[in-house]
Amino acid sequence: MRETCADERSEPGGAGGRPPAGSTRMMLPGWPGGLAVDGLSAVLLVTLAVVLAAVLAYSAREGYGPRFFVLMLLFAAAMAVTVTASDLLLLLMGWEVMGAMSYALIGYAWPDAGRVRAADTAFLTTRAADLGLYAAAGFAVAGAHSLGLDALAHAEAPWRDLIAAGVVVSALGKSAQLPFSFWLSKAMAGPSPVSALLHSATMVVAGAYLLMRLHPLLDATGWASTLVSWAGALTALLMGAVALAQRDLKQLLAASTCAQIGFMVLAAGAGTVGGGTAHLVAHAAVKSLLFLCAGVWLTRDGSHRLVDVAFGAGALALAGVPPLSLWVTKDEVLAGVGDPALLVVAFAASVLSAAYAGKALLRVLRPAGSSPVGLSQRVPLAGLAVAACGLGVLGLPGVAGEWRRLLGATDDVTPDVWMLVLSGVLAVVTVGAVVLARRVPEPGWALDWLLLERAATAGVVRPVFALARALDRFDDRVVDGAVRGVARAGRGTAALAGRRVEIRVDGVVSLTARAARWLAALARRPQTGQLHLYYAQAAVVLAVLVAVAVLAAG
Repeated sequence: MRETCADERSEPGGAGGRPPAGSTRMMLPGWPGGLAVDGLSAVLLVTLAVVLAAVLAYSAREGYGPRFFVLMLLFAAAMAVTVTASDLLLLLMGWEVMGAMSYALIGYAWPDAGRVRAADTAFLTTRAADLGLYAAAGFAVAGAHSLGLDALAHAEAPWRDLIAAGVVVSALGKSAQLPFSFWLSKAMAGPSPVSALLHSATMVVAGAYLLMRLHPLLDATGWASTLVSWAGALTALLMGAVALAQRDLKQLLAASTCAQIGFMVLAAGAGTVGGGTAHLVAHAAVKSLLFLCAGVWLTRDGSHRLVDVAFGAGALALAGVPPLSLWVTKDEVLAGVGDPALLVVAFAASVLSAAYAGKALLRVLRPAGSSPVGLSQRVPLAGLAVAACGLGVLGLPGVAGEWRRLLGATDDVTPDVWMLVLSGVLAVVTVGAVVLARRVPEPGWALDWLLLERAATAGVVRPVFALARALDRFDDRVVDGAVRGVARAGRGTAALAGRRVEIRVDGVVSLTARAARWLAALARRPQTGQLHLYYAQAAVVLAVLVAVAVLAAG
């Protein structure tokens, strides 16, 4: 059943409450929740559709089979369910399918054992964090007596804090924020189109989206919004250093994804939902563009002029160079930060983003040969490049107000002129210095992703797989052995019954039958027809009975 929620209003704090006036909700008969399309989810759906179309068009010429396209469509459909779910049950359904499809896509080339191990690590890490969302659902039933997203902020204490804790852990894990960031490095084992979709408009942004959707819940706790803000800012800073240390282009782009999503998570904590969503949309165009361009370089012997220009535009946008998109959207996020210490960390992360984007830009300045690129790939690359450059309009004065009204957000944050000028100058100077020097410092301590993967492998992955192997052996040797033992015992019992017991039982039956026939023959002998013999027999029987009675009485 479809109905228009004309009487609903958003909760204070933005897009996290009920869908605002005019939103559309799809209700199932007897189901208290459903799929709701409001301003925030509509923006995410449009972004998903555009990026998906560009990625699939690019992939059509790469020779992938039907399995690839089916998995990609299921991946996108799960993300669509996640962003439109109005209750935790439907959200978990989309959340789970999205995780399963990411595993299948990262390990798409399954004959390669290394890719499968990478998919295992990514899947296991995100699944461990996903337990937080299951816990949050249980706490919601106990404290809010509802699974509706709009009811979570009104849950009773201490359930509200427990719900927020579960949501935060799950969202940070899904969006590869510290300390879960390392799984995104392993996700690079998948094909480039998978990376382009995963890093831009699906799984990795799902956690940031959820935090922005549930901003009223974060605010209601009094601590969750601060925790989320610092988690986002520190991820943007430290993963920016990791990106700067990488020498592999896809690893650099992966670390930069963690860092840029850190700004979105910071926006969710600071309450600048409009700025965070604008940054999400602009980043989706930038990162899908960069990964698709990288895919051209990695799968061909040479480059192409359009690919080089498109990558250069995306790298400059990633750096925050004026007037390109991320320059405005990132500053709109920073404008909502009230804590001076937090603002300093975020500004430092912004400068680092210009440095690692400049390092990526150096790849364009060193082309190798030439390679043909088909029309089906040139069109999406050109379109994404235009979007990467122009989406900063979402943060401009006037447009930003309409944008926030569309999202149902109540924050009214506009970057100051000094902030725009300062960040723009820093971005231009940093990128210029990197390009002119042709090299950048590579912090050795950040090269191995802050050793997070090693720590997780030692503390989580290896113990879990060791437990799995032990359970497998227990199943084979104990459970399966017991089943096989019961089967063998059954066969032995059947054989025993057939070969020995049945023969003896049959012998007893035969003996009984022979005795009965003998007694019957014996009983027929006295039947002569002479009356005095019957009386004599009766007298004998009576005498025997009397004797037995006397003996029993004695």
